[in-house]
Amino acid sequence: MKKAWIFQGGWDGHEPKLTSKRFKGMLEKHGYEVTIHDSLAPAEDLDALMGLDLIVACWTMGQISWEQCKNICKAVGSGVGLAGCHGGMCDSFRENTEWQFMTGGQWISHPGGDGINYTVNIRHGSSPIVEGLEDFPVCSEHYNLHVDPSIEVLATTRFPLVPYYHISNKPVDMPVTWTKFWGNGRVFYTSLGHHDDVFDKSPSAAVMMERGMVWAGEGKQYALDHGLTTERFENTAKMY
Repeated sequence: MKKAWIFQGGWDGHEPKLTSKRFKGMLEKHGYEVTIHDSLAPAEDLDALMGLDLIVACWTMGQISWEQCKNICKAVGSGVGLAGCHGGMCDSFRENTEWQFMTGGQWISHPGGDGINYTVNIRHGSSPIVEGLEDFPVCSEHYNLHVDPSIEVLATTRFPLVPYYHISNKPVDMPVTWTKFWGNGRVFYTSLGHHDDVFDKSPSAAVMMERGMVWAGEGKQYALDHGLTTERFENTAKMY
């Protein structure tokens, strides 16, 4: 049976307990044994992390120790998947640049606050994760992120929609959903999920999240089946 850990915590405004419960149910449908942790302390056990297939981050802001982050980075690099949504993964541990490097982006603003009506535009053909989905409306925070240019963008949204200093610049299609690789590990993120009910009001958001977690969780078995190691990724130079 595949194993997943969900780390829930940080700022309560993002309803980490509700989203964690939802994601646990999604994964159990796919045969996962899921454990929810409300502390980051289990990340200090590298061997336990290496035994997982998937890590789901539902932890907004807060702080992570270097040992905890290093262990998660190593586990994901070996093939363990990493997935998350909204601030639960890409507004976590704001001072930790290695976390941002691994996840592929960092929240910087949501102009206009909550309750913004916008459209999520699917990039057809970008991934099986969005196969069969069409553009859909969302009423939530409109996330502006700094992103890694190496990400594979699966969905976008048009900025700007509300007045603020950034409107002096050209319109841009901001990534909403993406995938990337970290070593042998697969990383999935969607900026949707400010509140748990976004996944009820916008069913396509729930489909992307479920498919994205499953996709990320398949990376470990792929690495094992193909004899992939981390040897080619190892580097002793200072990276941070």
